[in-house]
Amino acid sequence: MTSATAAARWAPAPAARLPLVLAVALVLAAIAYPLTDGGGRDAVSWTIVLLGSAVSVTSAAAAHGARTGVALLALVAVTAVVFEAVGLATGFPYGPYGYSGALGPTLLGVPFLVPLAWLMMAWPSRVLAAVLTRRVRPGRRRAARVVVAAAVFAGWDVVLDPQLVQAGYWTWAQPRPGLPGIDTVPLTNLAGWLLAGLVLMTLLDLAVARTARPGGRRTDVVDAAPLLVIAWMVAGGALAHAVWLGLPGSAAWGAALTAVVLAVLAVQARRR
Repeated sequence: MTSATAAARWAPAPAARLPLVLAVALVLAAIAYPLTDGGGRDAVSWTIVLLGSAVSVTSAAAAHGARTGVALLALVAVTAVVFEAVGLATGFPYGPYGYSGALGPTLLGVPFLVPLAWLMMAWPSRVLAAVLTRRVRPGRRRAARVVVAAAVFAGWDVVLDPQLVQAGYWTWAQPRPGLPGIDTVPLTNLAGWLLAGLVLMTLLDLAVARTARPGGRRTDVVDAAPLLVIAWMVAGGALAHAVWLGLPGSAAWGAALTAVVLAVLAVQARRR
């Protein structure tokens, strides 16, 4: 195979470039978030979530085929509505909370924006988990990927939830005890997200196995967009929380979680 043929083979196809374009647009919208307020900030929040959802679906489709993209959308939407509707009605598994009217239309009391936020978070969490567990023995890798993806999914919310409580999108009836430095979100929320993450990532792993086309595109091309999204939303979010939003506790947790991921990646790089 000539070098030109090899380069053509691995050149990103339009389907692989689209998620990256959407991810860059999301980053620009996220930069605008702390610089706006009121209705403008609400519009930016919707833009971020819609772009993030599109990144997840298009990335999954580019990596594994259109069936996987559709399966991701349907699976996350149903799982999110079920967990959130049960949570609103019973307080399980997150603790008692309620949404404000700022998020617009609802289904079973769950604002439409919420399943889309789950979708924004789900695929990048799985992609990052796959990177973090790639050195695990093959026989244990699948289970490790599910567990790590659930932890990443919950960890992302540690940074995101205080920001959205501050924005007035929902409130907690019993916000304490919480993580050190975060007094607006209870520990029960973290436990709930870990449970929801385990269920969702298990189902998602099964769905990908059943729907993925044989082969697939080069991983580093199609994974760039979801990895950019999660890196910016957690690490960049931590910076925004510290400098502009007055949320030092969640900023510290975002920085700590980012450091853990970087440490794992550094260990992997040394073992090559």
